[in-house]
Amino acid sequence: MKIKLTICLLAFLNFYEAQENITYQKPSAEILKLADYERPPSVLMNSKKDWIVFTYRPTYKTLEDLSQQEMKLGGLRINPVTNISSTATYSNNLKVRKLNDKNEVQVKNLPSNPKITYTSFSPDEKKLAFTNTTAKGVELWIIDLETATAKKITADNLNANLGSPYVWYKDSQNILIKTLPQNRGTLIDSSKDLPTGPIVFTSDGKVSQNRTYQDLLKNPQDEKNFEILTASDIYNVDLNGSLKKVKEQDLYSGLSFSPDGNYMMATTIKKPFSYIVPLNRFPTTTTVYDINGNVVKVVNEVPLNEIMPKGFSSVRTGKRDMGWRSDMPATLVYSEALDGGDQAKTVDYRDEIFTWEAPFSAAPKSFFKTKQRYEGTSWTNDHFAIVYEGWYDTRNTKSYLVDLNNNESKVIDDRNYQDVYSDPGNFNTTKNQFGRTVVDMKGGKSYLIGDGFTKDGQHPFIDEMDMKTLKKKRLYTSNIKNAKEEIIDILNPSKGEVLTIQQSASQYPNYFKKNIKSNKTETVTNFANPFESIKDVYKEVITYKRNDGVTLTGTLYLPANYDRKAKKEKLPLLIWAYPTEYKDKNTAGQNTQNPNDFTFPYYGSFVYWTTKGYAVLDDAAFPIIGEGKTEPNDTFITQLVANGKAAIDAVDQLGYIDRTKVAVGGHSYGAFMTANLLTHSKDYACGIARSGAYNRTLTPFGFQSEQRNYWDIPEIYNAMSPFMNADKMKTPLLLIHGDADNNPGTFTLQTERYFQALKNLGAPVKMVLLPKEAHGYQAKENILHLLWEQDQFLEKCLKK
Repeated sequence: MKIKLTICLLAFLNFYEAQENITYQKPSAEILKLADYERPPSVLMNSKKDWIVFTYRPTYKTLEDLSQQEMKLGGLRINPVTNISSTATYSNNLKVRKLNDKNEVQVKNLPSNPKITYTSFSPDEKKLAFTNTTAKGVELWIIDLETATAKKITADNLNANLGSPYVWYKDSQNILIKTLPQNRGTLIDSSKDLPTGPIVFTSDGKVSQNRTYQDLLKNPQDEKNFEILTASDIYNVDLNGSLKKVKEQDLYSGLSFSPDGNYMMATTIKKPFSYIVPLNRFPTTTTVYDINGNVVKVVNEVPLNEIMPKGFSSVRTGKRDMGWRSDMPATLVYSEALDGGDQAKTVDYRDEIFTWEAPFSAAPKSFFKTKQRYEGTSWTNDHFAIVYEGWYDTRNTKSYLVDLNNNESKVIDDRNYQDVYSDPGNFNTTKNQFGRTVVDMKGGKSYLIGDGFTKDGQHPFIDEMDMKTLKKKRLYTSNIKNAKEEIIDILNPSKGEVLTIQQSASQYPNYFKKNIKSNKTETVTNFANPFESIKDVYKEVITYKRNDGVTLTGTLYLPANYDRKAKKEKLPLLIWAYPTEYKDKNTAGQNTQNPNDFTFPYYGSFVYWTTKGYAVLDDAAFPIIGEGKTEPNDTFITQLVANGKAAIDAVDQLGYIDRTKVAVGGHSYGAFMTANLLTHSKDYACGIARSGAYNRTLTPFGFQSEQRNYWDIPEIYNAMSPFMNADKMKTPLLLIHGDADNNPGTFTLQTERYFQALKNLGAPVKMVLLPKEAHGYQAKENILHLLWEQDQFLEKCLKK
């Protein structure tokens, strides 16, 4: 083994010394055939499920797409020329079809070279709005679904820097839009200005638990640019393009209409801004106006929120989650913390929920109190509501059925939300008289659609629930052989008509209309499999045990021509994984993988390499468990190594692999996992770590699911950091990172510093920085080169 490793190291080092300053490369023909494919369209349906919109977009972005102008302010990435997020993903074509028709219809009169995003149906669901981004800005278009004809209704002066720049009025004939102010200021190029003084930060001594954030404001010039780019005027535009001003310039971050359409609620960002938290924690004011734009009531004022108590179940003080109650004409609902937002305090109730009826002359009414943190309310088309609460430390979730006539409540569900085997599913919804989504209840009955994960496999289901007794009746269980059926919607409960998606390992996911009473199905879409070259790859979900008895799973792929009976050739093994934290062994050992999931190769897995003669264990389970008062990370390294060894042992015992030729890889926290495995285990010949964080002292106030800070547990932060243990790492490692990563905690600096440490300590390591890429990779040039780098690396370290 030592001789083999030495040969691998020499090949690795010699191979990469000749690769400096290389140009973009493409992977081998087998991989390129899978990676360079035409993406099938996405499907958008209205709530009535009578119209289907097919949205087409390129398979990848290009480097040119990623090289547009960009400003990074307050957590945003903005194109200051077009005034929309520089990270926006665009469609380039739209087709429509009635559900019962056979052929889709090309939408006529689309803009030339369209860049389509922010699509939404009108309240009457007869039209579809979308934005188109031109070279100068964002414009609004409308499609009449019946005629499949598009029409531009505004100039390209909309402001989409804070998200969608429009909201439909209830009448479906008018739209509220955010436009660039007529007296907009000039952006400041701070690189050309001499500073007028230092940047000064102060602390008032209050304890807070702020994580690391990217793209924050840094100076007064950034503040001014943020104001300029997020300021909008508010107009009403009708379907003929006629404009009427509704509100003057402000920093509008949220706009919504009451269900009856008589009130408008607007949230605006206020000063002071912050240099240490993003814009979602800046001060805001929320005001309700009448339909003509006159002030009715200031309903919420939130101060700057730079101070947060420790813990994932801690929240800020004041009114939270304010929105319109969907089953009433014009009533707000919101929550307030009863524990000061601090999960460390012991109280009988954590949150109180209030309702507040327009025009808000009377005081808000207390609606419900939760013993854990409030997580939302589902309203119904009957006299019930469903309230949800949860608590991170215990992973508990509860739901209550509240009778609105007498304010009595019953517990519907009380469970560990990571316990997928006990998941009751989600309530089927419908649109009410206001056009708002509510839980569908008729005659005291409601319906639950569940994923149906069990210890014996996945069997999606439909349950009928009696809202008086809470008793359930199973109406349907999916038992399709050699395929997976996902239940999307119940179209007609009395007739048993449902909408499903069916797929298999080689059958691309398609929509079907099904009658669960007669079992008859009708094809709705017929997308072809774009990956025919791997349709015969062997696929199996394997189950195995960790050394402490925890059940683990992974999806095993073998090359199409591999003789599984003879097993004469021992294959190299590639493992792709991502660690997940749990509070008990039972939930950690549950299986959510289905062998009938469509095999969709993409840059985020190793499945491509089945075409090159590798065995692949994809989505291998890597649970990190902390039962009782212990936290998962207390034994992170021990559990990590045990997970990996169990996976290798399981595939080795099947007789398929050469266990001296095993590679492990992962993205983000999976990259962190990979570096730790290569540091603390001798089970791997090499590893690939992409866009990871390797020094936990650079994320000192928590990371991933760790709530404790560095000063609480310095020994755990240090032990978990591959950077701190770089002197122990001697296994070939390929480090890859986007050079514009904006994910909190995974700064590109993390990879750069880890590479420098490994290089100077003599470890065999290569670093590849992908230009213009954020945390996920998008440009075709970068993705194809990434696959080439991985292919070359694996061929050298495992095959030769």
